[in-house]
Amino acid sequence: MRAVDLIQKKKEGIKHTQEEIKFLVENYTSGNIEDYQMSAWLMAVCFKGLDDEETAYLTQAFIDSGDILDFSSISNCVADKHSTGGVGDKVTLTLIPILAQLGVYTAKLSGRGLGFTGGTIDKLESIPNFKTELSNEEFFKQIEDIKVAISSQSPNLTPADGKIYALRDVTATVDNKSLICASVVSKKIASGANSIVLDVKYGSGAFLKTPQEATELGNLMIKTGKLLNRNIDVVISSMEQPLGYAIGNSLEVIEAIEFLKGNYKEDLYEITLELAVKTLLNCNKASNYNDAKIMIDEVIKNGKALEKFKEIIIHQGGNSNVVNDYSLFEVGKNKAEIKATEDGYISNLIALEVAHAAKLLGAGRDKKSDSIDFGAGIILNKKIGDKIAKDEIIMELYFNDIDESKINNAIKIAQQSFEISKTKISKTKLIY
Repeated sequence: MRAVDLIQKKKEGIKHTQEEIKFLVENYTSGNIEDYQMSAWLMAVCFKGLDDEETAYLTQAFIDSGDILDFSSISNCVADKHSTGGVGDKVTLTLIPILAQLGVYTAKLSGRGLGFTGGTIDKLESIPNFKTELSNEEFFKQIEDIKVAISSQSPNLTPADGKIYALRDVTATVDNKSLICASVVSKKIASGANSIVLDVKYGSGAFLKTPQEATELGNLMIKTGKLLNRNIDVVISSMEQPLGYAIGNSLEVIEAIEFLKGNYKEDLYEITLELAVKTLLNCNKASNYNDAKIMIDEVIKNGKALEKFKEIIIHQGGNSNVVNDYSLFEVGKNKAEIKATEDGYISNLIALEVAHAAKLLGAGRDKKSDSIDFGAGIILNKKIGDKIAKDEIIMELYFNDIDESKINNAIKIAQQSFEISKTKISKTKLIY
């Protein structure tokens, strides 16, 4: 078997066997296939596609390339959740403590953010001394002890995907749905989960722009899960405007803590509830939607979900006093206010533009080696459909000492991120 023959085969749109895809992945990971050959094959995939079975073959090859965690000795239902990314998405921080408090073993592997704002790991690292790099043994032990752990991904999990993703990133082959599906699903399965809920986002703040595209990807993920004997549920949700009211690392953790105290906004509650209900039903912790909702609302109301979040912080070396003392977080010492220039209603709030402004303030990074400012970010005071008066504050920009031109540019972009209408606008639908 030769790489060049398999490149030719896919270029002609001919289906691969499982052995052929396994050969490509194994030999590229070991260095026997060159970058330029794998690049050619990836581009052929983008033009000719992979069918459902080929996508499952690629997913399995990624899984088999490294360690596979096994929690079967702890529970027959171990949950994980993944979001395809967005602006202000702190749902892992609101969801995971609820699930663990309700008896669901939850193994959560997360990543750092690339682009406009930090990832879950960056957000957690805004908690003083929080340890995000757990060994497989530490990860397993914590899940055994308190039912939940959140860690950065071990390089020994799906290393083939890591190597191929780095190549996709520089060869314009990121946006193929089969390649996205194999990358996401392989990591979830390798991390030991057998109940997986995926939040697939669309809109200006997501890489998929329409609900139809997101639905196609979601269906492919479900089919791939079935072919690999895993239960995958998918929620399709909008990222036309930011999720919640905080964008930035420390600011988003504070919003998540407020959520767990019962002080939450409608959109963050809606998506957290949907993902939590699906997981509780999958793990037989509730018999129907209404029972699950009652259980979720109760652990927020009685403070036990917040206690579980504190328990996670303590077990991972962090300062749990942050839950009651927000001064322990880094928050930008400077603030700029964006005000309405007229009366009316917020008719548009472009997630991508808000994210651009947050990144300029220091909340995001261009490459993994870049530093990130935990205290930079944006607080929204208004969202689509809200009434606004002239000179009322729409958003607050927080930043530390950065180049003045970046601040001015961030303010300009923030001012252009929203539109005001004279007529009342309906609230946008979050879950498609």
